[in-house]
Amino acid sequence: MGLGIQMRRLGLYFLLACTAFVSMPSVAREETEAPLTLDHIGFSVSKLDASVSFFVDTLGWKRAGGRPDYPAVFVSNGAMFITLWQVENPETATPFDRRANVGLHHMAITVGSLQALHALHQKFIARGDVVIEFSPEFAGKGPRTHMMVREPSGLRLEFVVPASKVKQNVGFKN
Repeated sequence: MGLGIQMRRLGLYFLLACTAFVSMPSVAREETEAPLTLDHIGFSVSKLDASVSFFVDTLGWKRAGGRPDYPAVFVSNGAMFITLWQVENPETATPFDRRANVGLHHMAITVGSLQALHALHQKFIARGDVVIEFSPEFAGKGPRTHMMVREPSGLRLEFVVPASKVKQNVGFKN
């Protein structure tokens, strides 16, 4: 069979596939057009044990596996999944500089209440190996409230209480 015939056949198959897709019920199309969501995030860390402790002991997440040969540890809170990968040589690893390096600037995690945000703040202070860039404060003019920390390996994490949760917590009416 010549190349021209194969190409026409492929074109016909493509046309048939496109026609089938367009004629699908809208429910089926919506499933294929669903928004993309974050499956997990992987961080390279310089202090694997301390970073795991931050997520597990301080935030209450659970270990969800790992790869001892890498080494890596997977952690999850049931809604989010993070892979923590130990860098090969922590002593020579280049720390992240949010103003100079391309890469993740920070990860923001939603917190359910002002009380929970302040409780986390106290836990971070008590650890001693967490750098608090700023304590709980309004984001902009508020009432959305947030704080920014760097966990033991230097990952920047923002903890945010959405405005709707702040209003619920302090008695504001929507």
